[in-house]
This record gives sequence, C-alpha cells and structure tokens, in this order.
Amino acid sequence: MATQTAIDVLRSEAHLMEPGETYERLLDEIGDASIVLLGEATHGTREFYRIRAEISRRLIAEKGFDAIAVEADWPDALRVSRFVQHASSDQTADEALSGFQRFPQWMWRNHEVVELVYWLRMHNAQVAKPESRVGFFGLDLYSLRKSMDAVVRYLEKVDPGAAQRARERYSCFDHLAEEPQHYGYAASYGMRKPCEEEVVQQLVEMTAEAARHVSMESGTVPDELFYAQQNARVARNSETYYRAMFASRDESWNIRDTHMMETLAALREHLGQRKGSPARIAVWAHNSHLGDARATEMGQHGQLNLGQLVRERFPDQCFLLGFTTHTGTVTAANDWDAPAELKKVVPSRPDSVERLFHDTGLGNFLLPIRGRDSIVAALAEPRLERAIGVIYRPDTERVSHYFNTDLARQFDAVIHIDRSRAVKPLECSALWVSEEAPETYPFGV
Repeated sequence: MATQTAIDVLRSEAHLMEPGETYERLLDEIGDASIVLLGEATHGTREFYRIRAEISRRLIAEKGFDAIAVEADWPDALRVSRFVQHASSDQTADEALSGFQRFPQWMWRNHEVVELVYWLRMHNAQVAKPESRVGFFGLDLYSLRKSMDAVVRYLEKVDPGAAQRARERYSCFDHLAEEPQHYGYAASYGMRKPCEEEVVQQLVEMTAEAARHVSMESGTVPDELFYAQQNARVARNSETYYRAMFASRDESWNIRDTHMMETLAALREHLGQRKGSPARIAVWAHNSHLGDARATEMGQHGQLNLGQLVRERFPDQCFLLGFTTHTGTVTAANDWDAPAELKKVVPSRPDSVERLFHDTGLGNFLLPIRGRDSIVAALAEPRLERAIGVIYRPDTERVSHYFNTDLARQFDAVIHIDRSRAVKPLECSALWVSEEAPETYPFGV
C-alpha cells in the first residue's frame, strides 16, 4: 500500500488521545483478556509509565485484575508487593523500592512508579481479605545472589535441615555469585565446575514441597513457599543464563524470555488457586519482550519472546499493546553501569513505523489493530521499528536501535506518543537536567 494511502487509512482509524475516553475505548478492545501485555519503546519515557499505570489501575478497578508483573527481579519486586499488600515494615514507597540497586535503577526507582505503588497500597487498604489484595511481581532472572539468599532465609524459618542443604548446594558458586558474569565465563570455558546440578536439585526439592501442599486437603501452596520456590527457579535459570551469555546471544535471550513465561504461568496458577478462579495479570516490559517475536527480525534470527509464548499458550486470553514515539527525550545511559542521562531522541527514520505515525499529523493516538483489515493492510509494508533500552546511542541508531517488523502481527493495538519526555529518576545525576511540561500532557487539554 502506498505510504500516502496508508497515512489516510491511519488518520481515519486512529483515535486521538483523550482523557477517559481513550482508556474506555482500550478496555473495550481488551475485552475479557486475562493477560494484558503493556509494552514500551524505551525504558525511560514518562508517558509510557503514566499510561501503563492508568491502564493497570483501570484493569484492577474495573476488570478485577489480580497483579502487575514487571520486567524486574523477583526479590526486589516482591518487597514492593509486600508493601502494597500491607505486609511489610516499609513505611514509604521509596523505602519499598530501595531493593532496586542494580543498574538501571531508574526503571523502577522513578516518580511514576512511586505514584503507582501508593495507589496500589490505597486500593489494597479497601480489600478486607489479604489473599485478595493486588500484588506486584518481577519476571526477570538477574538476581542470582539475592534469590539464593532468599531461599535459605525462608528455609531457616521452616526447616533448618533443608536450609543447610540449600547452603551447601549454593556454596558451589562461592564468591562468584556476586559477579555472575564472571561465574558464567569461568564455567563456560572450563575454568571451574558449573553449578547446574546444585541449582536444579534445590528447585526440585522446593517443587516437591509445593506439590506436597497441593496434594493436601487445602490444595494450595502457601504464599511464602511459592515465593521461595520462585527464587529457586530464578537461581536455576539465572545459572543457565549466565553460562549461555558466552555461547550465543540468541540462546541467552531465549532463556531469559522463557524464564519470564515460566514465572508468569506459575504466578497465574498460584493466584488462580488462591482465589478459586483464573487470575488476571497486567504485564509491563519492553516492546521487544512483549510484541510477538514471530512478526519481527528477532524471530527470523531464531529469537522468541514473552509475547510470542503468551500468544502460543493463551491465544484467546491475551492482549498485546505496544508503544511508539517519534522524538523527544529519554532517560538512558551511554554504557552499562554508566550514570542515567536525559538524552534527546533523534527524530525517527523515514522508513520506520514511527515516522509513518508522525506523518499522519495526529500527534498522540491509540491505533486498534486486531480485527481491522484496513489497518492491517496499511501496515503491511515492511518497516523498521525503534527500540531504546537502558542504553541509547543516537550516533549508531540504525544498527543499535532499529529492527524490521510487521507491526500488525506484532501487536493487537499501539499507542503512539509523537513527542515524549524522559521519566524522572528518584536519584538524578548531574547529567540529568529536569524539563517541564503541562500536567495534562499527553492529552493536551
């Protein structure tokens, strides 16, 4: 389809961002989906956080969603979950978020997340049954040391003998658990014994204990046991991931996203058993994780992702929402472990979906895709899509931040923010300079 014709179709089918109305329309599109994947084109855009937070609040308040699961480590997110569920000694959201010390802190230690955490806590204050309170959980696998420590701490309370077995198994890592990449390098190149057998044994033991509880009259796994079992799962998959880092980028990516799927499925099952009906979960992660990889260059290269796996396992119960932006600012770093900076986002390339959306002249809009043949046809021409993670390098943007995509197959709907702003970290370095904009943004009223 010619570009001008595609622009005309998008102009007629897109819905301008309007307070209230946009979210009502989106909730209608979501329908009865019980797994709603909320993406982001960057890890540092304020509007993406704000809009996902508002969608999540409405899913919880209007559709009875049970949890938010995010691209974050399980132990750090669990501390936030305890706070919002009124089950911790933390007094503030800042304190509850203080577990997020690993780079990039700003992904979760930012002002938009603080507002969401307080909303969740206030919402849960009105829920009488603790087991019915909305939780906040992490799907990622980088927390090797923290997760192993959490397993041992749990077992010390309930079974000292099991705690000793766990300590002995996890001692295989020795001091390298603090630097898991060093462990992965040494284990991959034969400089030390891999700890695969030990982490598998520990997960098997925790899983057997959970199965024992399921076989009992109550038929449910206690929350604390489930949380510990998930930490054992993190340790097992993290060990595999760090060894795979030195074998194949595709392999390590697939291990990570498969772990996210395993954790999401386990969380859904656990929450569902507890409430006696299928659990509903909103998922926050980057577009590259939540858009169906089969519709992208990633999939062509052998990578899978969480969006693909969710569609394959729960085809009639999921909804995938992507986000795009044309230009503006973003919070990102120059290199891994470097300070967060407020960076300018280069205007999108002429051959990208972002430029196609910009050329409609509509500004900020919601574009429903699923079930709309005219939009599918308008997006059928192969185009590039931009992905900005925690590192942004405008000087090598084509190579570093763009990939080919069939957007109509990648997502069920997209929200486009034409000029976006950087999310503000709780801790700002000298390289992050504040910018101001009207509080009604991105609706412009």
